Amino acid sequence: MATAKEVKLLLTCCRSCRSLRGPQSRAFAALVPGVSQVDNNSDFLGKKPHRKHPGILRLPHVRLPQALANAAQLLLFGEKLREGETKETKRGQHVRPVRSIEKQVQALSNYLWSRHLPIEPEELQRRAADLEKKFLENQDSTQTEEKLRGAVLQALRRTTYHWQKLSYNEELSLIYMAARLDGGFAAVLRAFHEIQARIPEFQPQTLMDFGSGTGSVAWAAHSTWGQSLREYVCVDSSAAMLDLAEKLLKGGSESGKPCIPGVFFRQFLPVQFDVVVSAFALNELPSKADRIEVVQNLWRKTSHFLVLVENGTKAGHRLLMDARDLVLQNKKPKEERFSMVILARGSPKEANRWPRVTQPVLKRPRHVHCHLCCPDGHTQHAVVTARRHGRDLYRCARVSSWGDLLPVIAPSEFPLSPAEEPTES
Repeated sequence: MATAKEVKLLLTCCRSCRSLRGPQSRAFAALVPGVSQVDNNSDFLGKKPHRKHPGILRLPHVRLPQALANAAQLLLFGEKLREGETKETKRGQHVRPVRSIEKQVQALSNYLWSRHLPIEPEELQRRAADLEKKFLENQDSTQTEEKLRGAVLQALRRTTYHWQKLSYNEELSLIYMAARLDGGFAAVLRAFHEIQARIPEFQPQTLMDFGSGTGSVAWAAHSTWGQSLREYVCVDSSAAMLDLAEKLLKGGSESGKPCIPGVFFRQFLPVQFDVVVSAFALNELPSKADRIEVVQNLWRKTSHFLVLVENGTKAGHRLLMDARDLVLQNKKPKEERFSMVILARGSPKEANRWPRVTQPVLKRPRHVHCHLCCPDGHTQHAVVTARRHGRDLYRCARVSSWGDLLPVIAPSEFPLSPAEEPTES
């Protein structure tokens, strides 16, 4: 029997990102021209210390709410396991083997992180045409059309990613919960924290979660805006997932009292809400046309914020950039690695248009390397020194982390390399 400590590993939230070490981190030290200047138009520090400058947005180590962790453990193992218990099944009670669950969790996690986007029909036709042209050039021209078609289809099957929609039954829903409950909660909580930190006066009353899965969005929203939220609507096409989310809300049973009041479960999209969320759901849609329709629908249903969160992979980032471009282009008529985009109605405040740190900050003697995503969408490698950019920005850069904002504005000059910087006293 696994100990309580072993079981806890399945449900403990990891840090949002890990530090890079060795050759991978040393590669970031290569100097790139272009560095931003201090935002002197505002007293960005005020009376705050550098370690708490207004661009700091990261969260401390995140853990699941205890009630949620207890309910998940109950659903997985049948009861809370006590320190020192063996893995024997108690009389009349079934307890799932922990090692078996761990293998299934690892297999599902690997699969989810390795998924690519489904191939669009136009791209498939283009590949088929290229293959047919290649075969005609390299093979006997007397080959029959039927054999040529067969060779093309065989090559396509061998080289094309076979995307499949996941169908969540009761068992797979439990495995998904063990694999993604903590990471999904942490990622969405980080997105909500971004809104709360930058617009503290925002107090939403209604929230909709599209593709709600285990319901972790409702728990994260309750942790952030529990005093103002009155209605949470969880929408998912899987009845098994909706049933699991409701059990988690009721402490792991079907008849318990909900830990969060005002949560409703649906299999269709309701009306309009203050906040609309889609977390790890766009990747489950079979085509770009379906994703466009869903994003447009979700954007219409929010009166304030649309939060989209996907895996921190190239495929996840591509999904969010497509969604971001779709909304922005039609505006006039989201250690758990993740990608997120938060789209707000109205015009952004100029005071908040600082670049975001997109990689671990490298601290070196008398200089700091910061990789930034600027408001215009371009990336920039800034080398910040106290002598060139001032003590305030230098110290702010040294205490900043991946995901924070840096209080700087547009680039105006090239930096010196560390070897060329005069020695500071």
